[in-house]
Amino acid sequence: MPGGRQHATIGVAPAAPIVGRLVRAGAAVATAAGACLLLWVGLVWLWQDPFTALYTDFQQHRLEVQYRERRAGYHAFEPSVGGSAVIGAEARRYRVSSRRGEAMGVIRIPRLGLDAVVVEGTDHRSLMGGPGFYAGDSLPGEGQLVYIAGHRTTYSAPFSHIERLRRGDRVTIEMPYGSFVYVITGHRIVPASDLAVLRTHGHEQLILQACHPRFSASHRYLAYARLRSVRTNGRTLSAAERAPEAGPT
Repeated sequence: MPGGRQHATIGVAPAAPIVGRLVRAGAAVATAAGACLLLWVGLVWLWQDPFTALYTDFQQHRLEVQYRERRAGYHAFEPSVGGSAVIGAEARRYRVSSRRGEAMGVIRIPRLGLDAVVVEGTDHRSLMGGPGFYAGDSLPGEGQLVYIAGHRTTYSAPFSHIERLRRGDRVTIEMPYGSFVYVITGHRIVPASDLAVLRTHGHEQLILQACHPRFSASHRYLAYARLRSVRTNGRTLSAAERAPEAGPT
């Protein structure tokens, strides 16, 4: 009997060290996971999500090729004329001939270090490729609201630091029918449900939109810009020169 009891005790004793090792291993894994999470959050905060960025970088290369082909195959109505009425007609023609997710133009914002192809559409799939024009809305040159949305933390985060834009910063949008230069005038933060910001006010205005705060979609950060000049067919028109021929309000 004593030998049996001793045998039973010897058989159970090794379990305690095993449990201890499992607990320590679990703690180490949890610590490593926590450190990785903090590293990822810090990386995204300072830069962007590197995993979705790889996808968007690939899509941007594809869209660059697509845009070059669209630009090369683009034929203006009246190549020798560059008045605002003609520019508006060209913009409308280009808009109705475009499909969701298709390359539309190029946006350049020196303050943000941004040089990216803009697509048609602001749905999730379209914005995976790059910043996008609000689907079916006016394009540069139509004399109405031009609305461009972009991600702030994922898919190359084109508007990652939209809050850094300052009054007077330049935003250039290149389209096959002209190059449009806007200057930042201010910003607003509105609830995501506020659709009134999509209404045009009868004059050309650019709005850049991103989610706010970062890692949340409860609000929208809006950066406003006014048109300064347009260059088309080798001729540059100031916003003042275009005003008399502006589209309907």
